[in-house]
Amino acid sequence: MYGSRLLTFISHSKPLTVAPSSPRPSSHSLLYRIRTMTSTTNTSGQSDIGKLKTESDGSFKRAPSSFRNFIKHDGKFPPEKGRYHLYVSYACPWATRTLITRKLKGLEDFIPVSSVSPHMGVQGWPFKNADPSWADADNDPEHSNFQHVKDLYFLADPNYGGRFTVPVLWDKKLDTIVNNESSEIIRMFNTAFNHLLPADKAAVDIYPEAHRQEIDSINEWVYDTVNNGVYKSGFAQSQSAYENAVYPLFKSLDRLEEMLKGKDYLVGNTLTEADIRLFVTTIRFDPVYVGHFKCNLRDIRHGYPNIHLWMRKLYWNNDAFKSSTKFDHIKEHYYWSQTTVNPSRVVAGGPVPHIEPL
Repeated sequence: MYGSRLLTFISHSKPLTVAPSSPRPSSHSLLYRIRTMTSTTNTSGQSDIGKLKTESDGSFKRAPSSFRNFIKHDGKFPPEKGRYHLYVSYACPWATRTLITRKLKGLEDFIPVSSVSPHMGVQGWPFKNADPSWADADNDPEHSNFQHVKDLYFLADPNYGGRFTVPVLWDKKLDTIVNNESSEIIRMFNTAFNHLLPADKAAVDIYPEAHRQEIDSINEWVYDTVNNGVYKSGFAQSQSAYENAVYPLFKSLDRLEEMLKGKDYLVGNTLTEADIRLFVTTIRFDPVYVGHFKCNLRDIRHGYPNIHLWMRKLYWNNDAFKSSTKFDHIKEHYYWSQTTVNPSRVVAGGPVPHIEPL
């Protein structure tokens, strides 16, 4: 079950001493020793968001994702039903992109999901066995002794030095991470399994060729100023860094407001990845970003009627969006985990309701 990646991990670690007459250690015992080794190594600089470093001017710069492989027919990771596993947090906007796309494409029976607790502490994202206080979380079904997402990263690469982020697309056959970049995972989900899907789901295309240039153009500035802009505002450690993030954020929201006038979708007359990528930020905006991240020039429900209507239509009319949005996870994570922003860990009560009806 654990394959060659497990053996690679062991080869980079202190050799196990086994007497010639002793039976070979089981996979479970090997995994237990791996977890013990990783848990005794100080990785808080990689896992503890309270130790997040900013630039010399106080600005926040997001590190690029590290695992960038693709599921493709002629590659190391071919499309196969049941071969892959998706690890997510319902609190995380980047992971929510993958949940929405998985549902839109009908991949629920192809790629199972495990959700971590929203309490991202000094060890990073925990599974339920490390944080039993959060009932709506899962253990890792592939590695029963693993307690944190970081254990996956060290199994895939014992020398990994980056942050332990979600989503993680995992290959159960090779015991390794395929990809941890959400923008690439949703494109894999969009096409890689089409030949195995029913015709109606294979026909769903969130990155249609006729609109790719426009989608790419929108994605570029929306990512920088909106998706990541809320984080640059919230994590800023100087007034100038905050202002250099928050004003471009609202300038882009103004631009999006005009683009969505009289429209249900950002590009053409069809749902695309541009809508998915914007939705995961706007749905968190009023519940979290307005207060917690100081993105308070305006809120969505009162300041942006076109964005507000577009967002509510996606949420209330398409279950892929609604079922992938858990406001309790979202609010608990931001207010509890990000102690540099909210040292008291007090979770805000509003807004009421989290999303207004149509």
